[in-house]
Formats: sequence, C-alpha cells, structure tokens
Amino acid sequence: MKQIITSLKMLGIMTVLLGVIYPLFITGIAQLAFPQKANGSLINVNGNLITPYVTKFEPRGSEFIGQKIDSVIWFHSRPSATDYNTLPTGASNLALTSKKLYDLVQARKQKFIDENNLPKGAAVPSEMLFASASGLDPHISPEAAKMQIDRISKVRGFSDKQKQQLSALIGQLTETPQFGIFGCARVNVLLLNLELDKMK
Repeated sequence: MKQIITSLKMLGIMTVLLGVIYPLFITGIAQLAFPQKANGSLINVNGNLITPYVTKFEPRGSEFIGQKIDSVIWFHSRPSATDYNTLPTGASNLALTSKKLYDLVQARKQKFIDENNLPKGAAVPSEMLFASASGLDPHISPEAAKMQIDRISKVRGFSDKQKQQLSALIGQLTETPQFGIFGCARVNVLLLNLELDKMK
C-alpha cells in the first residue's frame, strides 16, 4: 500500500512538473524571445508577419508552410504527398525504382508543361516533380517561378513591362543559401503571390 501511495505522489509531482510547469516555462521563453515564430509565423494580406499581440488581423498563411494553389492566376507550389495537410506531414516514401513514383513524376511533368505552355520535352525543375520530405515546403526555385511568368501574365492581362516587373520581383524575393552554403536559391511562393496581387 505504501508503494502505491508513493507511486501516486510521484505521478502527481511529475505530471505537474513536466505536464504543466515545464511546458509553460518553455512557452514563456518562446513568446518572449521569438513571438512571431512561436505563433506560427503567420503572414497577413500585405505580406507582413503578424504580431502575436494584435487581436484583429487577416492571416493568409504561414511563412514556413506550403499551400495548395490550383488557380492559374498565381504561382504554383511544389507537389505535396499529403495534399498540404499539416497533420500527417511526410514524404510518400516511394523508392526511386517505384513504378508509382515514375508515373507520378511523368504526370506532374506533363501537367507543368501543359499549364505553362512550355515546349514539349522541356526540362522541368525537380522540385515541381518531386514532393518534399515534409510535404509542406513553401519554396520553389527561381527557375520554376520564372517558367510560370508567361501563364500568369497572360491570364492577368499583363503588359510586357509588367512581365519584366514580375521577373524582377522574383529576383527581389529570391533567398540565398543559408550561410551561403546550405541549400540553394529559393523563392517563398506565398510571399511571391502576395506581392503579385499588389501589381496593377
């Protein structure tokens, strides 16, 4: 009986310590040191990070979570194995020798070529063919973004000057590899589309 009481006391102490005090402590540190990141790095319609203490805002998404974009008037994100669902994130886990993966890549390649009116057999950037490991990568390469300029310009009725501005916008929003060596040049699709919507 004494062992049961001791065990229950330890359970209660550890539950309060690790289930209440520790999470509140870590949350407090995160809110003080990195408030925007701790609250999901939400972005408003103007493309600005939302301050967590603002009660009225209009979020358009998170800076670090890719979104499903089907409309021809916007830049498209890379494919997602989880259909951009944030709960079961992950890769397809299909091997490079998988027939299913081969068929998926061929279908994605043909779709990208068709929707962007590219020449038959055009080289499509790999991130537009393969889903990311998380299924939520918010970035594409500048090359993949530039290949979508003609489609977007056509459906939005952009002039040649606006097309040049759009190309320049991709350059402005291109992020360099982290510390100059990790990763590659990339563009955040959500931020790019928000800036695109500001163009007249």
